[in-house]
Amino acid sequence: MKTAISIPDEVFAEAERLAKRQKKSRSRLYAEAVSEYLARHDDDSVTEAINKVLADPEATDPELDAFVAAWARRTLERTEWK
Repeated sequence: MKTAISIPDEVFAEAERLAKRQKKSRSRLYAEAVSEYLARHDDDSVTEAINKVLADPEATDPELDAFVAAWARRTLERTEWK
């Protein structure tokens, strides 16, 4: 699916640098970014990711590990400690 979006020049420039560093196309970078954003904001996918890790810790992949670590960090940052 093709689409047109408008983003700030600074964000575009940073995205271009990252795509080049990671040797990815711009389309792939944006598709991965939107997919990650959607996953992070979908409570069911967060629960599914945690359940997958708990069910079989040996079968995890680096992307899932990074997602779970980021989610856990955000949760801890939002938690009020006494």
